[in-house]
Amino acid sequence: MINSNDINKTHRILVVDDQEINRDVLGVILEDNYEMIYACDGAEALERIREYDCEISLLMLDLMMPVMDGFEVMRRMSADESMKNIPIIVLTAERSAELQALRMGAADFIAKPFDMHEVILARVGRIIELCDGRQLISAAEHDRLTGLYSRSFFYEYAQRLFAYHPELHFDAVTVNVEQFHLVNALNGREFGNKVLTTIADAVRSFLAGSEGIAARLEADRFYIFCLPCDDYAGLLDQFQKSVDAISENVNVHLRMGVKPYEEGVDPVALFDQARTACSRARGDYQLPLVVYDEKMRARELLHQRLLNDLNAAVAERQLTVYYQPKYNILCDPPRLSSAEALIRWKHPELGMISPGEFIPLLEGNGLIHVVDKFVWSEAVRQISEWKKKYNFSLPVSVNLSRSDVFDSTLVDRLARLVRDNGLEYGDLKLEVTESAYTDDANRLLEVIGKLRSLGFQIEMDDFGSGYSSLNMLSSMPIDVLKMDMKFVRNIENNETDRKLVSLILDIASYLKVPVVAEGVESEGQLEILRKAGCDLVQGYYFSRPVPAEEFESLIIKEINTKR
Repeated sequence: MINSNDINKTHRILVVDDQEINRDVLGVILEDNYEMIYACDGAEALERIREYDCEISLLMLDLMMPVMDGFEVMRRMSADESMKNIPIIVLTAERSAELQALRMGAADFIAKPFDMHEVILARVGRIIELCDGRQLISAAEHDRLTGLYSRSFFYEYAQRLFAYHPELHFDAVTVNVEQFHLVNALNGREFGNKVLTTIADAVRSFLAGSEGIAARLEADRFYIFCLPCDDYAGLLDQFQKSVDAISENVNVHLRMGVKPYEEGVDPVALFDQARTACSRARGDYQLPLVVYDEKMRARELLHQRLLNDLNAAVAERQLTVYYQPKYNILCDPPRLSSAEALIRWKHPELGMISPGEFIPLLEGNGLIHVVDKFVWSEAVRQISEWKKKYNFSLPVSVNLSRSDVFDSTLVDRLARLVRDNGLEYGDLKLEVTESAYTDDANRLLEVIGKLRSLGFQIEMDDFGSGYSSLNMLSSMPIDVLKMDMKFVRNIENNETDRKLVSLILDIASYLKVPVVAEGVESEGQLEILRKAGCDLVQGYYFSRPVPAEEFESLIIKEINTKR
């Protein structure tokens, strides 16, 4: 039996009875443990429920009343989403009405007259306790904003569908809002919530009458476990039109990933693959729908293999540092000025792995720092070796990734590498991309300040490739600008690109810093850059990235030219 002293008085009970004596009796029994409110008929009861915004823990309802009887109250409450979950204990002297009331959804039945007070207290306490438990389960089961399933319950129900209905072949579908954080930032959280609830309504409409289920996971990720759809492009279009209807002035783009049913593959694995497909659609408005296929599976397996083999690649020196020269083109002939260190991976079984394959993979998995540290160590050793062998000082640029910036040992590590190899700080140049700035500008500025105070030179890599570059220039002291190669690629044939190159060079001139143009492949590009005032270039026109031993021929040629 429930101990009434243990019940929190924050629970509110509404007693509805046309007889004042009955209301008073129940008030005397319950008021020490609960907040009591009263109504004398059904119409007033509904008004009180709305007045208290449905924050009522229990309704004790007489069935036979003037104006509106208890049966009508129950009918109206069951049809109202905001009221239907309030538990009801029926009060009546008509025992024959008990069955009808229970069939209409009453939780319990208390007969008049009220004589066994302890029994009434126990029944009330038990009903409230059970209702609280159901509400807690419901709150955990559903996402509060959209009403779709939460993560844990969604996976549980999906596993049950998978296990108990093997005859049904379910597809896994994920839907995301492109750049949802910007949607919120530009339009406000209320608008963002409207987008999410609109998508949820569209998903519910799609699943209506079927065995499918859906969930909202994280901020803007929706999962749908459904029977195969013949036209997922059409489905995405339906969802997109629902979102477009919210506002004519705001563009919100959706993307979708689909993993079709595969025998023996459980829902967790299916949704991992659907999520992979959805991520491939990121930023591509021309291809917002991607279906997971064998090609994607092969790429995933390759990526996992590379992640597994990374430590062995370092230990067994499968990784090799290549060097691409940078030439000063303000003199004639151009002179070898410095170089950039670039990583290459020769896998013992897979052969040469493209940097475009493994570098983004390692960046996305937070492991790029392993490669960066290898490159730093190899670069300073090589600089030192060339200085001793040829009496030739060649500064080399190495990359600082965003994960490096958060390493508390970064400054000491780089300084120690330089000192231990007998070099000057200026011998090792540090390239920083704007992605590091956008993650945590304050941390980056702090680290860059410490490195420059020691004597390291900082290069801004891929300048102009994104919206943050000018922000970086206004706050981060730099020593060199590296112009993104996309500006160089078409300067011979595109007037706009030539003007953009001139603009970047003007900015650099104002800042009094040299510019390195990447991706120079032709004499025509070289001449345009020289006439525009560009200081340094690198690219296939002079040399592709080459191993250290092959690079030495460029050093020897430079030494002989000086003679």
